[in-house]
Amino acid sequence: MIAAGIDLGGTKIEAQVFDSGWNRVDSHRIPTPTTYPALVQAMAAQIRWAEDRGGPGIPLGIAAAGLINPRTGLALTSNLSATGRPFPTDIAAAAGRAITYVNDCRAQALSEATFGAAQGFRTALALNLGTGLAGGIVRDGRLLTGPTGLGGEFGHFALPAHVVAAHNLPILRCGCGRIGCTETLIAGPGLARIHHHLTGQTLTPEQITEDRSCQTWTIWCELTAELINTLCLTVDPDCIVLAGGLSRVAGLIPDLTAALTLIQLPDYDPPLLRLAQGGDTTGARGAAYAALKDQT
Repeated sequence: MIAAGIDLGGTKIEAQVFDSGWNRVDSHRIPTPTTYPALVQAMAAQIRWAEDRGGPGIPLGIAAAGLINPRTGLALTSNLSATGRPFPTDIAAAAGRAITYVNDCRAQALSEATFGAAQGFRTALALNLGTGLAGGIVRDGRLLTGPTGLGGEFGHFALPAHVVAAHNLPILRCGCGRIGCTETLIAGPGLARIHHHLTGQTLTPEQITEDRSCQTWTIWCELTAELINTLCLTVDPDCIVLAGGLSRVAGLIPDLTAALTLIQLPDYDPPLLRLAQGGDTTGARGAAYAALKDQT
């Protein structure tokens, strides 16, 4: 086996081991404990399982939502009982070995750039349009990272003022504490907020997107196109991979491309958009690949 990855979510912890062709050869899933001590021990148990399958010292990465403050080593996460704790350090101590810990959206970006929809491109950007809004940037096969680890938290850009004003959209407080973050209107729950603001109806994103000609979807595409355009002006990616629940809306790419065409600088083409391909192995595979890179 070449490497192992663990996908840590709010309800399950899935360990996966990969062969030299990066095929998943075995996996093991357990429920995510709700207390911190039990969570650390569960992670250590999954690491031991991976070592039993892949051999002692196999490169091992963990993909999890949230952030680790590089200055303090403490976690900030909304779906795990680890906020304010030195989570990666405690896992490594409980397992008695080194680990690589990666934000799940960054792991997804690395997996899609290396094995999936953006394979073969020098600079790839992944955007996860799920319950939250985040992503990652990969250049020359490696994640672009910096001193804070905040690169990829695209959901905390400010909403475009001209679109908000044109449609009299609400300016809401984000879960991060700031006001007017893009996540509040572009992530899955944000689509429902736009629709409720316009119509007074409370519908799910799935119900709203049954009619892609509706005003809600048009506005959402305007907002998302502005975010993508900002990312393109900043990073200039060869390919943008869309993932998460809203990426499964039929017609998403042509609708976003049309919205992007309206706001592009003159004589420039809209960016290449693709849908994620990794499925349920994406996070673990990306974390495993990051762990292997850490050892080379």
